[in-house]
This record gives sequence, C-alpha cells and structure tokens, in this order.
Amino acid sequence: MSYFDVASSAPLHPVARQALQASLDEGWADPSRLYREGRRARMLLDAAREAAAEAVGCRADELVFTSSGTAAVHSGVAGALAARRRVGRHLVVSAVEHSAVLHSAASHEGAGGAVSEVGVGREGAVRVDAFRDALRDDTALACLQSANHEVGTVQPVEEVAEVCRAAGVPLFVDAAQSLTWGPVAGDWSLLAGSAHKWGGPAGVGLLVVRKGVRFAPQGPADERESGRAAGFENIPGIVAAAASLRAVRAEADAEAARLRELTERIRVRVPRFVPDVEVVGDAVRRLPHLVTFSCLYVDGESVLHGLDREGFSVSSGSSCTSSTLTPSHVLRAMGVVSEGNVRVSLPLGVPEAEVERFLEVLPGVVAEVREKLGVTGVPGPGDADAVTVDALGMTCPQPVIELARAIGRVRAGGTVTVVADDEVAAVDIPAWCFTQGHEYVGAVPGADGAVAYEVRRAV
Repeated sequence: MSYFDVASSAPLHPVARQALQASLDEGWADPSRLYREGRRARMLLDAAREAAAEAVGCRADELVFTSSGTAAVHSGVAGALAARRRVGRHLVVSAVEHSAVLHSAASHEGAGGAVSEVGVGREGAVRVDAFRDALRDDTALACLQSANHEVGTVQPVEEVAEVCRAAGVPLFVDAAQSLTWGPVAGDWSLLAGSAHKWGGPAGVGLLVVRKGVRFAPQGPADERESGRAAGFENIPGIVAAAASLRAVRAEADAEAARLRELTERIRVRVPRFVPDVEVVGDAVRRLPHLVTFSCLYVDGESVLHGLDREGFSVSSGSSCTSSTLTPSHVLRAMGVVSEGNVRVSLPLGVPEAEVERFLEVLPGVVAEVREKLGVTGVPGPGDADAVTVDALGMTCPQPVIELARAIGRVRAGGTVTVVADDEVAAVDIPAWCFTQGHEYVGAVPGADGAVAYEVRRAV
C-alpha cells in the first residue's frame, strides 16, 4: 500500500520509535520532583525542549509542549487575545486557515469579539496589502498559516509579519505543515506545530510565544509548562517528537529537491493524461511534497475508493466524500473546483516507482467513475438560445454534470440556467466556467434553498 497522505498524519519516524521506546523506561517520573527519577525525567524534557527550539528557531524558554497541535492553536490564540483585550477585540485571520484557527475565531466571535477574514487568490495565497488593510486600531491579533494544508501554497509570512510589526499587532503562525522543511521566516510573535505531521507521535504539540509578546493563559492556573499548557508532561512523546523533528530536518534539504521533482511530475502529467483536470495551488511557492488537483465530472468519494483499491491512500477536499458534506473552505475561498478533488502528499523516502505507478493508475480510475456517471465528451454545436436544467435534489458532482450536458444544447452566446439546492454548486459552477472558458453570469436565490445559476456559452 502506498501511503500518500502525510499532510494528514505522517508515519512514525524510526528515530521517533527508538526515542519513544527508550524514554518509556527513563522518562516516566514527575520532572518537577528532586529525586533521581524526577531529575532524569527533567533532563529528558529539557533536552527535548532545546532540540525542538533549535529546529523552530526560537529560545528554549519560549517553547512549551501541549497535548496536540490543535490545543496549541486554541490556547495560543485565546491567550494572545486575552492579553491584548485593552487594545481591542478584533481578530484577523486568512480565509484558508486550518479549522483549528477558524474554530478559535468562531469562539472569539461568539463571545463578542470581531473577526475579519482576509481572502486569497486562485493560488491560495493572501495578498500582503489586503492583510495590511484588514488591520485596525483595535486589532488584538492576526493569524496566518505558514503553508496551506490542502493545496500546499506557502504564505508570505515574512512580509505579513513586517506589516503586523509596523502596526503593533502580534502575528500567530500555524506552522504544522511546514516545520518538517525548516524554520518559519519572519518576525512572527506566536507559533504552533503538531508532532504527528512530521513523523512524531500523535498527542504532542508545541506552542511558541516570543519574549516580549503579551500572553495570558486561559483556564484554571497550572504550574507546568510555564503555565501555558496544563497537565502532566507526556515526556516519552515529547522526547520522540523532538528527536523525529531533528531527524527529518537532517533529511529535509535532499528530500525537498527530490520530492519537488516528483510532485512537479504529477502537476504536469495528470492534466496531460486525465481530461478536464485543474491543478490547484501555487506552482512555485509551495511545499515540496504536496500537490492537489480536481477532476471534473467525478464523485470524489468514488475516486478515493478507486485509488484505495489500487493500493494508494490519498485525501480529498471534495464535498463528495463521506468525511464532509460541505465543500472545503480552502477550495471555496480560492474559487476552484472542489468536486473530484485529490490531495497527494508524499512521505519522506517514497520510491519514484510508486509515483510512476500512481500516474499510470489514475487515468483509468477517473475514466471508470466518469463512465458510471454517464459524462459526455466535447459539447455539440447547439442551436437553442436558452436552456433551463432542473438539478434540485442532486448532489455534487451531478449539477455540474448536468450543466456540462446542457451547454452543448445552446448556441454560442446562449445561456444555461441550472436550478440547484446543493451548496457545492455555488462553488463548482463558477469554477467550472473559469476552467472551461464560459461566462458565469450570476446566481438568483429562490424558495426552499433553490438557486438559479446562469451560464453563458462562449463558443
């Protein structure tokens, strides 16, 4: 089985396994105690903190370990906002942040705070000037991921950090996806990471708060981890996390070049051999191991199941999968096709032959799904001025399939109106128009959740 989903969770690195097993015997005691076993546990914890801090690019006393990356995000955002409450209660986030950040923003808004989302372009990156414009006099905190977890686009953190610093606003960075490949550049203020993303054990996260940054831990007081992460430290997990981060960093430079070539191979060859595919994310400013593409006219769940039968584990941001009923907020913000979305994130050391086999298998999997859905090929000449398609009750990708069928019935300049009540149509119909070169005229809401989407045929 070829596991191509390390963006979700990486396999446990061999170094992490060794460190975990060794520290289970040595690091079980309370590191706050002064007897021998406690001192031994404290030495392991301190050494792990030093190693992790070196990899992150911060001071050891700025870094604490948490029970997960999500916990690091939640406590980091909440603590930074609480410490700057006198400044204001305005929070700025990008529209493509991880759900952990967006959930923190929703919680803040529910408690009476204000939240502004900074949009992104079709490549998935924020514009620095747009981020600057979102900052206000009452902005307490800004959040920007280092790289996107779904499409791999690297964000302009260094430039945004300069803007935030000039405005006197701390910048929180979710670095979960990028820490494998190196420290996050820029004068950021707070940072979070998650060990299972780089081959460490699950259940270990890290939170960095730079010296001089105001921070007020929320919840009941706890004396451990500088009061920023409550509970007994998971020393074996922490030791394994730090050891694996150091180990993957030692491989990162060589592997980054090799994996970038393999993902570039996927970016180039998938559209060549699979019709009606859009590769999404920035082609240059991107993580080296991750590539995402969307296949029109297919059910995303069926594509994933087909690839699984062929021995490939991949992920998807498509709404047509069993894990989600709404389109990915990332793909929605980018304005790209969400149906048939496939995310490939390659593990360190993946053999080139496995990628080649994936490229051989994919066209057949997609063709099989399209055949079952009865998708036609190139649209005919058509002679009608206008056609209306009733797609009520149909779910992704059927409304777009019906649109593709109907566009061949109208002349150039004619219109097709698709009446649908599937939320995904609001994302995928405009995106389909962009990829196919037709004009998206607009949408008119109707009764009972129905929306009429109008498309004008170009040729």
